[in-house]
Amino acid sequence: MKKRSEKQEDLDKLKTVLAKVSTVILTTFQGITVEDDTKLRRAVQAAGGKYQVVKNTLAERAGSGTPSEGLLKNLSGTNSIAYTNADAVALAKALTKIAKDVPAFKFRAGMVEGRVISVAEINQLANLPSKEELLSKIMFLLNAPAQRIAMTLNALPRNIAVVVSEAGKANKFGSGGAVAEAKPAEAVPAEAAPAPSPEAAQ
Repeated sequence: MKKRSEKQEDLDKLKTVLAKVSTVILTTFQGITVEDDTKLRRAVQAAGGKYQVVKNTLAERAGSGTPSEGLLKNLSGTNSIAYTNADAVALAKALTKIAKDVPAFKFRAGMVEGRVISVAEINQLANLPSKEELLSKIMFLLNAPAQRIAMTLNALPRNIAVVVSEAGKANKFGSGGAVAEAKPAEAVPAEAAPAPSPEAAQ
């Protein structure tokens, strides 16, 4: 049995953690095997999170005054928590996969950015693109103008002015060295353009 000082140390550690993390998912694990528990911990760690079994009174006291307070009140039964300050979606994905493979592991509720969410919302969170997937899509969008320029170079070699114009529009020369659009050969000189009528000026 732990000494009072050790219990206080556990409380202080968990309270510090809960005050910092952005995502906490409350789960139950009754009946889970040692092998599945090991698999679970590794999956959570790979998602950038941590997992621990918690006593109800400890969890409630540690959660008091933190964003997880509403999540960890009035707990009953056997509980555990998975938490992260990184990617909430990655953690939800990892836990959802484990829950499908291990029937004894179940969600109870969660907390994301200070808001308590339901089991259904955890499953919805798991279906969102992860941070890595979002970054990949953003990089694809950022690279799209460069791809269009490459296609222009291959398909329209007849007019380098067109290529320069396309690159200027895509800001490929940087904000400090942007190239103005090339003037078509047929463009009418500014001085040859008709002067506006007096009526138009009014």
